[in-house]
Amino acid sequence: MTDINADEVFVRLQNGEQLNLLDVRGAMEYHTFNIGGKNLPLPNLKDNLDELDWNKIDEIIVICTAGFRSAAAKSILKLNGYKNIRNLTGGLIAFQKNQQK
Repeated sequence: MTDINADEVFVRLQNGEQLNLLDVRGAMEYHTFNIGGKNLPLPNLKDNLDELDWNKIDEIIVICTAGFRSAAAKSILKLNGYKNIRNLTGGLIAFQKNQQK
C-alpha cells in the first residue's frame, strides 16, 4: 500500500472519517500533541501487536513526528501479516504545517 500525505489525512479527518491511526511516538510526545488514534511506542510495537484492535486487512495509518519511526513501524506490521499499512509522510510536522494553511 502506498504511503499517505498530510493533506489527505487532514481532509479525511475534517470530513469526520474514522481512521485507524497508530501513533508510534513515546507517551510524552503523544500527550503533548496528537491527532487521536492508538499510542503504541515503536520500541514496544513488536511485542504488543495483540493490543491492536484492527484486522490485518484494515487500513492502518502509522504516524510519528517526522515519518521515520512510522516507516519502521510499517515494516514491522508488514512482516507480521498486516496488508494495508500507510505511513504518514512527513509525520505530524507536515500535518501541523497543513493545519496552518
